[in-house]
Amino acid sequence: MLIRLLRLLALAAALLAAPALAQTTHHIRPTLLAESARPAPGRTTMIALAMKPEPGWHGYWQNPGDSGVETAIDWRLPAGVGAGPLQYPVPHPLLISGLMNYVYEADYAHLIALTVPAGLAPGTKLPLRGTARWLACTAEICVPEQAEIALDLTVGDGAPTATAAFDGYRRALPRPLGGEGRFAASNGAFRLAVPLPAAMAVADPYFFPLTDGAIDYAAPQAVTRNGDTLIVETKPAPGAAVPQRIEGVLKIGRDSGLSLVALPGAVPPAGEPVAAAGEATGGGGGVTLLAALGGALLGGLLLNIMPCVFPILSLKALSLARSGESERTARIDAVAYAAGVILVCVALGGLLLALRAGGETAGWAFQLQDPRVILFLLLLVAAIALNLAGLFELPMVAAGGALAAKAGPAGAFWTGALAAFVATPCTGPFMGAALGAALVLPPAAAMLVFAGLGLGLALPFLLLGFVPALRRRLPRPGPWMDRFRRILSLPMFATALGLAWILGRLAGVDGMTLGLAAALLVAVALWWVGRRQAKGRTGSWWPLAPAAAIAIALLAVLPRQPAVAASAAAGGPLAAEPFSEQRLAALRQAGRPVFVYFTADWCLTCKVNEKAAIERAEVARAFAARNVAVLVGDWTRGDAAIGRFLAGQGRSGVPLYLFYAPGKPPVTLPQVLTPGTLAALAT
Repeated sequence: MLIRLLRLLALAAALLAAPALAQTTHHIRPTLLAESARPAPGRTTMIALAMKPEPGWHGYWQNPGDSGVETAIDWRLPAGVGAGPLQYPVPHPLLISGLMNYVYEADYAHLIALTVPAGLAPGTKLPLRGTARWLACTAEICVPEQAEIALDLTVGDGAPTATAAFDGYRRALPRPLGGEGRFAASNGAFRLAVPLPAAMAVADPYFFPLTDGAIDYAAPQAVTRNGDTLIVETKPAPGAAVPQRIEGVLKIGRDSGLSLVALPGAVPPAGEPVAAAGEATGGGGGVTLLAALGGALLGGLLLNIMPCVFPILSLKALSLARSGESERTARIDAVAYAAGVILVCVALGGLLLALRAGGETAGWAFQLQDPRVILFLLLLVAAIALNLAGLFELPMVAAGGALAAKAGPAGAFWTGALAAFVATPCTGPFMGAALGAALVLPPAAAMLVFAGLGLGLALPFLLLGFVPALRRRLPRPGPWMDRFRRILSLPMFATALGLAWILGRLAGVDGMTLGLAAALLVAVALWWVGRRQAKGRTGSWWPLAPAAAIAIALLAVLPRQPAVAASAAAGGPLAAEPFSEQRLAALRQAGRPVFVYFTADWCLTCKVNEKAAIERAEVARAFAARNVAVLVGDWTRGDAAIGRFLAGQGRSGVPLYLFYAPGKPPVTLPQVLTPGTLAALAT
């Protein structure tokens, strides 16, 4: 207690002396930024106070905890321009000498809504000026700092100019909880119940109270799960009256949290402990990691039966049967194949984490949101299908183009890499929660989950390579292999057709036409190659050179935006509307049950569920009878708002199915739906 008192006295003295200090350097450097340099009149635009602490220094949250001061700005704005309150990102707990501090120890930013009055002419200058004050501290000292901040804007069309940075700032803000919490304080215990789906991954949970005097800040917090409720137990603030309402932020992952309001009420008994790992304790979120790793392994294993992967795996297995490899060679091939799969999964996972760290809202299969990647895959898959159909031959045909066609470990490695790359749109059961959890785990643990996904995908071929008994069960080589090879060309042609459709959704009719023209050109060139091969001519591959050059040129000029925006899956038998958080809130406010689903054109599981379960007449009748509203979020093009909402649900990709019953927390539905599952929601 004495330490706390002395610290607070020292802090107060420092703050009183602040105006007299002439600061030339700052331990936390502020910068004022704008999302749009040309805000539109009559609209609200976002600006940000970006803060960059020196190593070892930290700034404070809105409720700083046992000590500290929140940041403030004294604005000097043009007439009519208004600045909203500072919005605070999710903080981190920092315990120093028995005092709990809610802080930021790395770069952070406060978002501010800026209102521009209507009627201003384009080109009008908007000089924003202000004095920002904050407290910069280390574990030993605190320094009150202030700085003059300035930003010059010009009235214009409101087009954003710093979208990526501001998406990153928004992602760090807590998102509103869909329901209301309950709390009880008695007999020296404070218990908080937060409605949260049991399937939602949570890592390093911690409750930051915004209401002062609600809890003892420095007391340890125990977090458990009881079904769809997360329960936080700690001590109430000593000597304080029990408040009638508590506001705060529940941290559910690294830089991720939910803002909530809790009222007095019954709190269910404690349930299964939630691992309290992370920065404060130095732990690793063991339970979450093991669950995510198991889901990734199982999900990767199931990917092998997807139509875009099965032909590749089958051909590689047949190559073993065809060649009658030795034990040693079979094992080397299996290891090389697994290495290719795992490295691609880890590389894609690493790139995904890097993009998200840079403020992007990318999720798994993010590369398939680029039409140039789809065109590349279309040409590659079409060439593989034509090869399987016998139009032309590659030396030591295996699958997957020239690299995968190489003999020995190199061919096995590139076959594995190709299988992993084309498997990414096939997000199946068990993978959604696993990959979502990976995004809230520490980077090393997240990379382990991505490697587990690759290991699951490579397991069948590893078994073939290391278990001779399985290999002996493969059919003996014979003429049937050529017939089987041609049969396998059918799912590859179907995959090429699906890629052409996705290209049309991403790049419009013009883009799809360009893609089909390129595929036709490559097909004609490969047919010519096959003719020259049949006649035994040398240099039989030269007809492919001009076709490949044209295809590369198309990759560069392919439009990245459709001529007409895709309408997603809106409409249809369920009269679905496009998803937005505002529309969801309005429907819930009106007391209507709401079914929300998120999909993407490149998500096979999504499309199967839509045709087999969602867009069914019996579901439409059941929903209409109970007045169930349907919202659909199309993530084909990686919409940032949808990406933020998915991240808030602990998911990194689609599909995701939610049902909001009036007055109840949302329920996360399984990733494999049936018409009965949906119709039962309306009973």
